[in-house]
Amino acid sequence: MGQPEERAEGAGPFTTRLTWHLPGGGTAVWESRLARRRGVLAVRPSGAVPPRHTRADTVALSRLRRLNAIAAIAFVIGGALFAAGGAVAQFGSGDATESASIYFAGGLFFNTGGYVSLLQVINAPRHVGGGEGRLVTRRWRWWSYEPMRVDWLSAFALFAGTLVFAVNLLDSFLHGLNVRQVNRLIWAPDVIGCVLFLVSGHLGFVEMCHGRPCARPHDLGWWIVVVNQLGSVLFMVSALAAFTRPATGSLANADIANWGTLTGALCFSVAGLLQLGEHP
Repeated sequence: MGQPEERAEGAGPFTTRLTWHLPGGGTAVWESRLARRRGVLAVRPSGAVPPRHTRADTVALSRLRRLNAIAAIAFVIGGALFAAGGAVAQFGSGDATESASIYFAGGLFFNTGGYVSLLQVINAPRHVGGGEGRLVTRRWRWWSYEPMRVDWLSAFALFAGTLVFAVNLLDSFLHGLNVRQVNRLIWAPDVIGCVLFLVSGHLGFVEMCHGRPCARPHDLGWWIVVVNQLGSVLFMVSALAAFTRPATGSLANADIANWGTLTGALCFSVAGLLQLGEHP
């Protein structure tokens, strides 16, 4: 970085915040979520003055705005469709194909939102030290492998979860399955997808809170992580309730399964709306 780091914060092998001295006095602070979502880096000059923020370049800011809007809108629409599917399953005609079709359409938007969220991480401006501290923009990439970055792992787990849900949604169109096949082909991918969503949310908290428990009610990013994780918890409750009992061939609790999906999906829609405000 060109200057000795004053402090590195995070959890385990992950660094989520760096503070370092500037040559002319003062410090610069890089935070993972702030840089990749807002495209800014905090600089505190020497003396008791408030910190200012240096922005990434125009190309990076335009890129971040575009990706943020696509991901947010995808989750808003996907969540709304999942909620509609849950409502049809709970209050509709009882036609499983109808609700499965709505879920499948919502799943396509979740796939889009998950992948674009990963692109946000891959193509976010990176921090460099020296001078006043700044963010630099790298060339566009469609993929990267960066398992030592907590933001990459969080976004990758989210995207992987949407892909596993796609398997669950496709298998739900199959007919003539016995109970064992239903649990293996439909229920198991549902649970795995929910676990991946929960892992993604947990890593989101690690990034946001630098490895420590925290509550930031005045921070929009914190609320996005909280609402998304609540949606993931409700999805998991729904998945567990959707287990098909071998003895009876019926769901463990169809009402909980439908309501969990409906309310969890609404959480993702709300988080998507909030994400529209977390732009550079």
